[in-house]
Amino acid sequence: MQTAAAQTGSNIGTAIASNVLGQTNQNTPYGSLAYSQRGTYSFKDPLSGKTYQLPQFTATQTLSPIQQQILDQTQGAQLNLGEIANERSGFLQDYLAKPFSLDNSAVEGRLFELGKGQLDPVFARNQQNLEQSLANRGVKMGSGAYQRQMEDFSKSRDSAYNDLLLRGHSTAAQDLLTERNQPINEISALLSGSQVSQPNWVTPPQSQVANTDYAGLVQNNYANQMAGYNQRQQMFGDIVGGLFGLGSGFIRR
Repeated sequence: MQTAAAQTGSNIGTAIASNVLGQTNQNTPYGSLAYSQRGTYSFKDPLSGKTYQLPQFTATQTLSPIQQQILDQTQGAQLNLGEIANERSGFLQDYLAKPFSLDNSAVEGRLFELGKGQLDPVFARNQQNLEQSLANRGVKMGSGAYQRQMEDFSKSRDSAYNDLLLRGHSTAAQDLLTERNQPINEISALLSGSQVSQPNWVTPPQSQVANTDYAGLVQNNYANQMAGYNQRQQMFGDIVGGLFGLGSGFIRR
């Protein structure tokens, strides 16, 4: 037990020395890394009952002034994005509760809304040009020729809107979906830009305390004791044998 306790103390001392030697302070253009002892931890050896004071250390990373400014600005921007996302998300409950549909009436309504903004000005100019052309040719307003020209113009306009309905259904549906998802996408983008960055932990120096082979020490001690016992028994047997030899010699005489 004394040998084991001494070996344990030696192993702990070696481990502490190795740990301290491995804690090399570092300085780079981007910052520095420094180790400092912050206290001790009491460890009681269950075999010997002896208490060891194990040092505890802290690794401190310090950024260069420029890198610290970059970090402060980045974290400030992330905080602002998070606050905006939190503020904007307040209306989502009511917004998502509103009914949303992609049925024909909704899609056609959006198509006409888009079409009126694009086609109506064109047809208005074309109608004015047609009326001016008819007037220049002497076709009076309200005459049969005038009515036929205006009917043909109305048919071409209706045909254009029908073609818009046939060809633009998917575009209108996608436009409705985009408008619906835009607030949600904005909030998602804000949240993705305000993610918390996990710290880059420093890998501390690793020290392993060697195991004390207490069972081996006990076995070796037992073997040594048995060897000594057997040697003493042999010596005692030799002495007794010698005495018996002397006794038998005296009897023969």
